[in-house]
Amino acid sequence: MVPFSPTMAAIRYGYGLSPGQVLNRNADDLLVQLADAPLKDAFFPIGGAFEARQRSDDLADGFVAIRPVKKGDQPDREARQVLQRKAEQSFQRDSLARVMQAVFSPYGFHERLASFWVDHFSVNARKAVNMRVITPLYEVEAIRPHLAGPFRDLLQAAVLHPAMLIYLDQNQSAGPESAAAANRKAGLNENLGRELLELHTMGAGSGYTQTDVRSAALVLTGMTVDDRYEMLFRPRMAEPGQIKVLGVSYGGNERTADDCLSMLDDLAMRPETAAHVCRKLAAHFIADEAPAEVVAAMTDEWKASNGQLVKVYAAMLNHPRAWAEPGRKMKLPFDYVVSGLRAFGINQKNWQARMSPAGDDDVAPMPAMGEAMGQMAPKGSPAPATGDQMTMEKPMTEMKPDATVQKPKPKQSLARTLTLASLRRMGQPVWQPPSPAGFEEGVASWLSPSQMSERILWARKASNSLGGDTEPKKLLEVAMADMARDDTIRVVSQAPNRTSGMTLALSSPEFNRR
Repeated sequence: MVPFSPTMAAIRYGYGLSPGQVLNRNADDLLVQLADAPLKDAFFPIGGAFEARQRSDDLADGFVAIRPVKKGDQPDREARQVLQRKAEQSFQRDSLARVMQAVFSPYGFHERLASFWVDHFSVNARKAVNMRVITPLYEVEAIRPHLAGPFRDLLQAAVLHPAMLIYLDQNQSAGPESAAAANRKAGLNENLGRELLELHTMGAGSGYTQTDVRSAALVLTGMTVDDRYEMLFRPRMAEPGQIKVLGVSYGGNERTADDCLSMLDDLAMRPETAAHVCRKLAAHFIADEAPAEVVAAMTDEWKASNGQLVKVYAAMLNHPRAWAEPGRKMKLPFDYVVSGLRAFGINQKNWQARMSPAGDDDVAPMPAMGEAMGQMAPKGSPAPATGDQMTMEKPMTEMKPDATVQKPKPKQSLARTLTLASLRRMGQPVWQPPSPAGFEEGVASWLSPSQMSERILWARKASNSLGGDTEPKKLLEVAMADMARDDTIRVVSQAPNRTSGMTLALSSPEFNRR
């Protein structure tokens, strides 16, 4: 009999407890979420996927309209800045909605899996202006619909989505012997081929070679993005002939998109992929050092089911080690903020009254990816895009305001202060990982004095703004239930005032871990 814990189910496998939450009774309840959640409308992107796709089309049309007609013509800088501002405003609204999606949803396990897979197949919205509107679509089009099906479907949807193709510069990659090569300055780009093997499927050190990386990149040539940010296959960009990856040949005299699909299918079914992904899932949910026996059970089920992810999740949840040793994982900033808001009872009915999301001034353009990520991006990260996909431009020198004029700081709503602004300070801005490898998972990456200082500041601000007349001990009971330690209960109960007590509850070791 699996030692199931309703409290641990909400904390380790969800986004924490909220007042009046209906607890899961067993592992099957968690798995049922994967069927129920897709039946509900997501809170993001704003207006739904259809309106988000329309915003993407409008942005694409706008960039086409201002494209220089003749060589040497200058683009319309003012029109470009208008398009950039609209894209940034759309992104900021969708980013806030993405956080609130995790707060509002009763399907915590489904939400955690969505976050896991978005990180596994990382893209960064700061890569280019068009990525501001494409990245939210990436999650709702490529990730969420496929997270409970065969891994092969998820792999294809994520790797071939326009967001991934743009982020890893695949849209500019042409085979050296392709028809397009003679007329293009850009040649083969190995970014996607490398990350496909190292991050998305087999994992580093699993036996592939640099030759396999290059060959995978050659198979992927032809996969690109059109002017409306839709994926398409251009045969003129594809490397002709047969290409061998890990001993398997793809292609021929005529290259087609099926060559790429076949390679992705084969990679999805490799035992190295099963081991890599299962180990990463167990490390994400259970412990930084993934329990070997849990990983073994998951990989066995992967092989038996041909990569049916819901069965892989079931193998994890039905293993006794999945419910042992609470507190082995450190909450990432996103998890901390979401679970904190849930503990305060923020929900879809009351959030506007309690958090005033409409109080923001117009969103100012954010730094470009190259500026914002700065030294965070490790060697090998994709470069910011150029041309119609270029990142936010630096203002020209002559346009800088007089140094003596002080512009008033834009107003920022409580909703933005407690979500996007806080996540940026804590080091996990929404849809902006530092590299294709995503955000770090380990305790050592997030257990630092500066990180804990930011969390304490967040806890104090949230307690002041959302706590009201809540008793600190009651907040601790809601947030931790039977997992609160006796010494934490004592310290919180003896706090000099409500704000201090609630801050202590949200700063406790058990609330910061799962």
